[in-house]
This record gives sequence, structure tokens and C-alpha cells, in this order.
Amino acid sequence: MKGHKFDIAIVDLGLPDGSGIDIISALSASRPETTIVVATVMGDDASVIAALSQGAQGYLLKDSPIDVFVRQLNLIEQGLPALSPSIARRIVEHFRKTAIIHDEGSDLTPRERDVLGLIGRGLRNADTANALGLSESTVASHIKSIYAKLGISSRAEAALQAARMGLTQS
Repeated sequence: MKGHKFDIAIVDLGLPDGSGIDIISALSASRPETTIVVATVMGDDASVIAALSQGAQGYLLKDSPIDVFVRQLNLIEQGLPALSPSIARRIVEHFRKTAIIHDEGSDLTPRERDVLGLIGRGLRNADTANALGLSESTVASHIKSIYAKLGISSRAEAALQAARMGLTQS
């Protein structure tokens, strides 16, 4: 990417040699003027929220009809986000639920909220421990407590909850 200028980057999340989320994060940091649009088959909430929270301004599903795909890309010129209709509906639904979920996380301790925010950004236990000055076993203990309090059982659900609670912003 160095030495190349471009106005738009179309990024797939499922890359054979890495994560599209990492590319979105790097592009957002190094080229804030570049419009980043995800084009992928991954339409699950965790993927959508992870991509948008890392800086993607659009999210298009590859199975969209070509005319819808092109129309959504053309909206970028008007300053509008390029979103597949099904993704736009899910984002609206996400924000309807956000107020309720804020209350669900109210019994988390401040440290648990810190841990949840970092795993919501995709950090592994070791990286989270390093960032917070904790041991990996302490982070694992916090994660177990977070899962129990939120009624979740996976990192993907944790990332989704963190985003819904507004904990994934840097």
C-alpha cells in the first residue's frame, strides 16, 4: 500500500493470508482520507460491527445483485455509506437494542469493561494482559466472569456485546 494513492479500498474480510479487519484498521490509521468498503460473504453481526468499528464506511455482501452492489458503491460519491440493504436493516436493529444492552453490562466492573473492550477490538488474552498490565490468568478470569455476567459463551459474542456497549472505540 505504501507509495500508492487511492480514494477507495474494497476489502474482503476472509483473506487467505490474514484478516480483512487488520487491513481496515491499518488503512484507517494510515490513510484516513481513503473510503473503506467491505465486500464479503460474511454477514454476521460480529463481522459487520468489527469492520465498521475499525473504520469501514461501507459493508456490501457479495451475494447482492450486481445492480444493487454498483448502486451502493455509487452512493459514496454523494457522501453516503455503501451498505447492503440487509446490513442497513441490521444496523438499525442493533441501535434499537443498544440501550437495553448498556443496562445488561452495568454489573461489569471497570476492569471487566476494559478487558471486554480490548477483546472486542480483537486482542488476544496475551495482548490484553500486556495492554492492561495484568497476567494472562487474570485476563482469563475476567473473561470467564464477563461471559457469566453477560450470558455469552464465545469471543465473537463478546466482541458483539463490546461493540453494542460502546467499548470498542479507541
